[in-house]
Amino acid sequence: MKTSFVSNMSLQTSMRLTIAKAQNELLKMQEEAVTGRHSDVGVALGAKTTRTLNLHRDLQRLESLKSTNGLTTQRLAASQEALGQMSEAGNAALEVLIALSGMSSSDQLNLAKSNIGDAMSTFTAAANTSFSGEYLFAGINSDVMPLKNYLSTAPVSDAKASFDAAFLAHFGFTQADPAVSTITPANMEAFIDGLEASFDGPDWQSDWSNASSQNMQSRISPSETVQSSTNTNAPGMRKLALGLMIGYELLTLDVSEDTRKTVSDASIDRVSQGITGVDAERSRLGVSQARVKEATTSLSAQVAILTNSIQNLESVDTYEAATRVTTLKSQLSLAYTLTSQIQNLSLLNYL
Repeated sequence: MKTSFVSNMSLQTSMRLTIAKAQNELLKMQEEAVTGRHSDVGVALGAKTTRTLNLHRDLQRLESLKSTNGLTTQRLAASQEALGQMSEAGNAALEVLIALSGMSSSDQLNLAKSNIGDAMSTFTAAANTSFSGEYLFAGINSDVMPLKNYLSTAPVSDAKASFDAAFLAHFGFTQADPAVSTITPANMEAFIDGLEASFDGPDWQSDWSNASSQNMQSRISPSETVQSSTNTNAPGMRKLALGLMIGYELLTLDVSEDTRKTVSDASIDRVSQGITGVDAERSRLGVSQARVKEATTSLSAQVAILTNSIQNLESVDTYEAATRVTTLKSQLSLAYTLTSQIQNLSLLNYL
């Protein structure tokens, strides 16, 4: 008769493997119950994995465009606010110029100059508005302050120095010279026309503006871009700056009433053109705002479609996953109990 060595080691090893497998499956089921998607999409979908990867890539691109559109919307809103301040500054100066018509009192003229100076300061501050560290009206030179301060005194601005030089060159004397009283309306009109020509030429870029004439463009959908700002080289801003400068510099000169009327009319005309031009820029940006809103609505619809498609491929029944988790926990509890009992099996207990 032959006897064999009896051991419970094989039973314990088999039970440990069963427990390890159940623990791994439990972790996967718990993840699926929480996330609502397969714990390993590649294993679950097989050949369909490529499709879900493509859908995820498209979804990320659309989500990125939606996020960019949010920033573009804020940028356009800030631009509209700043342009509104420019328009209001122009209208305030226009009211002063119209009210001044026919008046020659030095006190009234000095008060008008002060008010026009305030309007110019507001215009300059609005033109130099920044958003998220970028200047709104600098075109593609968004890191450079677009409009120089004409009223700067330390040092004197390039634009002011150019105006004084142009006045001296045209009339042959400075603004403080008593000879200004001899300036005729025709001569004053010729001087103002010369200033306007310089504003339309390279002098504007050298004396007033650091901006690029190329505006910022923002992509709002896979196939569409919009103008998301304007720049200080726009005709409306040039006209507004010219009109304010004419009123600020020439209204208080000791000239005849007819010559002062020429100055007043010229200033009113340019400021009015400037306000119209600035409001036209506001309208253009308003069109961009509408296009961004429509594009965002379309993107949201596309995102919803892609999200549903991804969920149809990757989602699992969370109720079934939760039930499976409960079942596995019960199996593990039973396995732990059996393992403990097997470990207690020993012939020593029966000898």
